[in-house]
Order: sequence, then structure tokens, then C-alpha cells
Amino acid sequence: MLIMPFRLLLCLAAALFAAALRAAEPAKAPPPAAAQPPAESKAQTELKALVARQQALLAQADQAEKQIEVEDMRPQFQKLVNDYEKYVKDYPEVAAGYVSYALLLGKPLLDERKSATALLLKANQLDPNLPLVKNQLGNYLAEEGKPLEAVNYYLSAIQLAPDEPLYHYQLGTLLSEARDDFLKSGDWKRPALDTAMQHAFAEAARLAPANIGFAYRHAESYYELDQPDWPAALQAWRALEGRMTTKREKQTIQLHEANVLLKMKDVAAARALIAAVDDPILDKQRQKLVDQLPGGPATPPDAPPGFPVPAAKVVP
Repeated sequence: MLIMPFRLLLCLAAALFAAALRAAEPAKAPPPAAAQPPAESKAQTELKALVARQQALLAQADQAEKQIEVEDMRPQFQKLVNDYEKYVKDYPEVAAGYVSYALLLGKPLLDERKSATALLLKANQLDPNLPLVKNQLGNYLAEEGKPLEAVNYYLSAIQLAPDEPLYHYQLGTLLSEARDDFLKSGDWKRPALDTAMQHAFAEAARLAPANIGFAYRHAESYYELDQPDWPAALQAWRALEGRMTTKREKQTIQLHEANVLLKMKDVAAARALIAAVDDPILDKQRQKLVDQLPGGPATPPDAPPGFPVPAAKVVP
């Protein structure tokens, strides 16, 4: 089961590397206002240089237009791997070194997930308070089909960094995609599982208000509940519609609203929304809702020339 592959973290590389570097710094009391910042250690300087090379290589690989261009970079990646091997031997007690090295090995070009996980376990042993490490270990276990073990790492990551939306999102994804595993374990009941799943998506959306994907997934989660709150679902979709910038996006959300209205038995309101959707790209989704309308669809007002009005199937 694939929950959140390592490649997703490419878009968050800068933040993750910054977190890894901070992990190399020992905790200390805040310096007096007039005091100079402490000198950077040799271990920190060397790790910053490795991370800078890593970011540059990953950015270059991400921008490559052809696979052969990426393959041509493999020697540079191998050199970086060798330098990381030397680093963790020279500084075996620096957790951040293992974290950054693990992030590199987990990338698709290298695809050394088991080796990356071993490095993360070492970092976790050195410092059990790194949320990034907990999250990555959760990713690995989820991908290996071990959701009951993964969930504890995700929960630990959230406990350590409750304001990180990605951690909440991944917890919600795990609880959604591995629902049957959790229920079969006997440790989870459906109401508690549904509540935890939807709360996780809601927190991700709240903590990252600019992320449309998180808000969409939260609204979508109402469909998965054993006892859905359809008025709340309708409110979530309507709020999302107001954030859409194109006609197609708005009409896509309107179809969701119509779907929820049908589940609320508000056929007239659903029919009006469906009739107003005129984007041909959405014909298939629209037709699915038309098929649920008792008595057939209403003709869209002022329908554009050439826009077909689908024939409805009468629901007995």
C-alpha cells in the first residue's frame, strides 16, 4: 500500500533540509541580547555544504527534460553518497547527518529506501524528538503495508510538531486508505476511526489555508464517513467553490454540491446546480448525477449552442 512516497517530499525539500540542519544544533538557553551567535561547528559547516550540493543536484534533476539527462547525473549523485558515507563516519553522533543522507537515498533516482530507513532509525535513536524522522519512518512503514505500525510514528510526528499540516494530512490519508486494517485489528471502532480521519484532514486544511488540495480532501472525506454530516459537507464544498478561480473549477465543485444535495433529498436545488453546469469536459461526471434525478433533468437555461442535454434515466 502506497500512502506517501518519498518523492512527494521533493516539493518540501528546502524546509526539510532546514529542519535537518537545525537538528544538528544542541539545545541551549537563548543567548543574552548583546551576545554574539555561537560559532558554527565544523560538523555543521560540512553538513551545510553537503545539503547545498544535494539541493542543487535534486533541482537540476527535477528540471531535466529527458531521462538520459538524469542518468548522466548519476556519477554526481554517487560522489555525494560517498561524501555522506564519510560524513556519518566522521560525525557518528550528529543526527542531522543521518537525516539528510536518508532524504537523499530515498529519492527515486537512487531508490534505496531500506538503507534510508536504517539511517532514519539511527537518527531516531540519537534524537527521538525529530518530527521529520518520525514522519519519514511512518511513510516507510505505510508503503510497506504496515499501517498499524506507521500510525504511531505519524502520531509522534504530530505530537512533536502539531502545526505541520503535512503530518496531519498523511495521518488522515493512512486512516482512510488502511481503514479495513485498522478495523480488523480490533483496536479501532468505526466512529473513532472516522472522527480521527476527518479531524486530521480538517487540521491540515486549517493549518495550510492556501493549500486547495488539503481543503478539497477535507470536503471529500465526508463521503467516506459511516454517518456523514451532509449539511457540514455542503458547507465545506460551498466554501471551496468560493476559492476557485476558473469556470471549470467552480463547476467541478458545483457538481459535488449537487451530489451532496441529492443525498440530502433536496432534488430541486440539486437539479438546478446540475443544469447550470455546461462544461463539456465535465459531461461524464454530470451524467452520473443526471442518472440519479427522479423524472429526468431540467433543460439548462440559455444552454449554449451545441451543448447536448443528456437524456435522463428514470430512477424507479
